[in-house]
Amino acid sequence: MKPEDDEEVLIALGRPGSILQHREMRRLNPSRWPIWLEAGALLEWGILHTAPVYFGLGVPKGEGTGVVLVPGFLGTDSYLWEMNRWLGRIGYQPFQSEIGWNADCLNTLVEKLTRTVSRAFAMTGRKVHLIGHSLGGILARAVAVQMPEKVASIVTLGSPFRGICAHPLVFVSIDRVGAAVRRRQSDELREQCFTAVCDCRAVAALGNDLPSAVPHLAVFSKTDGIVDWQVCTHDDPALIRRCGGAISAWSTTTRSTR
Repeated sequence: MKPEDDEEVLIALGRPGSILQHREMRRLNPSRWPIWLEAGALLEWGILHTAPVYFGLGVPKGEGTGVVLVPGFLGTDSYLWEMNRWLGRIGYQPFQSEIGWNADCLNTLVEKLTRTVSRAFAMTGRKVHLIGHSLGGILARAVAVQMPEKVASIVTLGSPFRGICAHPLVFVSIDRVGAAVRRRQSDELREQCFTAVCDCRAVAALGNDLPSAVPHLAVFSKTDGIVDWQVCTHDDPALIRRCGGAISAWSTTTRSTR
């Protein structure tokens, strides 16, 4: 595939459902940065603890607004504990996604997240903000499509909602998880599950645009070693934030979820 064809393929296959398993996407260039750069997250984590935003200085307060944090592919709620605590310190009411391990049938994950959002909505008495990392952002989009009356906004952090274009190791993991998920399904669902042609509610929602009443802030890094940043953004420059590290991302998230 020629480089100039990339955008055309992204348009053709870049519906949010493409995160599942479009083998055609694998002909695109993988993430342009080496995966070992991700080790720099440890340094960024240390620097974050010296930043004023970490202590809530100059950050608008949340006034009890609910925020549901959604982990990325192969992750659980546990690795988002730092952001969870930070949101609580600045006045938001954070909720874990309660989806368990993010390596399951997409419909199952979205159903679990839907229940969490409904509970957060009932407890706070207002619409809930969703912050999703990687595949968590894709799940958040699906929930926003299904129940926009309960979602105030979504923030995606490095989420390839235009179609996956990533490091080869990501595809290896997708294949293994997909195979495991399909083995647990009945015969009539086995071939379609965990693919973009599955007829479940979650994949159907991923094929639709977000309701206009639900703003979407896309946060990404051009030095992402896992996913190509170009599939993590959209065409509205007012709702795009390029970040060099966790400090910028957290600051942006705070402004957007107000």
